[in-house]
Amino acid sequence: MTIAPQVDEVSGIRRTGLAILITVIALDQITKWLVLEIMQPARIIEVLPFFNIVLWYNRGISFGLFQSGSALQTWLLIGLAGFIVLLLLYWLKDAKTWMSALAIGAVAGGAIGNVIDRVMPSRRGVVDFLDFHAFGYHWPAFNIADSAIVVGVVLLLAGSLINDGKVPRTKPGENI
Repeated sequence: MTIAPQVDEVSGIRRTGLAILITVIALDQITKWLVLEIMQPARIIEVLPFFNIVLWYNRGISFGLFQSGSALQTWLLIGLAGFIVLLLLYWLKDAKTWMSALAIGAVAGGAIGNVIDRVMPSRRGVVDFLDFHAFGYHWPAFNIADSAIVVGVVLLLAGSLINDGKVPRTKPGENI
């Protein structure tokens, strides 16, 4: 037997998704602002033996792909991200679990955070600054928005595997 969430719970779930979205945008933009302030002039700040703070402008997409930085490419990426955010917000409207709302909010917030970088004239691309490395290999630099997107996608995948319609949702104390 599947129990549908109550109306108050559904609106709480949606509000949580929006709160996560806003929090991700705020944390992303604050950390990018701090890095831009601290990294003048640009340099490498060693934090741990496997972690540095760097300043990198990503004009492309994940892992440094499509780095041409042309105006057309920039606006295509902004348009694509905007379309994805609209789809995610539509999906959030129908979210019925806390995990899906959290995940959708994280992905949408991360996408918006990176779009903000692309539209700001003072920035030359998406600001990436987290640099993890080991044994001479550096993972591509990334930021809070990128992290939120990855965590959100993992949560969406986990949620779909955990609750694929075969595991009934019950109220606490109710027998299956």
